[in-house]
Amino acid sequence: MTEDWQFQVRMEMNEDLATMVRSDPGNPALGTLPEILSEHRAVAKCQFDAFTEYVAEAEAYGAEKYPLHKWTKATIEDPAKKAKYLKSFTLYVDGNEVYPKEHADSLEAALGPLVDAGILVRVSKYDTNPQNNPQPPPQYR
Repeated sequence: MTEDWQFQVRMEMNEDLATMVRSDPGNPALGTLPEILSEHRAVAKCQFDAFTEYVAEAEAYGAEKYPLHKWTKATIEDPAKKAKYLKSFTLYVDGNEVYPKEHADSLEAALGPLVDAGILVRVSKYDTNPQNNPQPPPQYR
């Protein structure tokens, strides 16, 4: 029996365009990115912002209830990782962080030409299979 994994698409941008997506997501300098996202009912969420929100929520409601709190907090406090994640965006489709493969495939294909155009640095697709995803290092478990 095979599992029905869900998927997620992420995009990476250069620093200037990433700042623009965070502050002015409809800016014409982003080319067709806003239209592609709209057509796919997708919204770009900066990974650094998502991590920061997770840590704030954990600290407000009890970090012991949030298994990734220590690891996520260490990530946002590391200057090199902060710089990396400020340029990386998770794409939510219909408000969902993960979605069926066909949605992810379609979104990934639509974004591909923006890599060639220099709008995006990279587009990646991930699945929810735990074997394919990093687990917290022992010091953060």
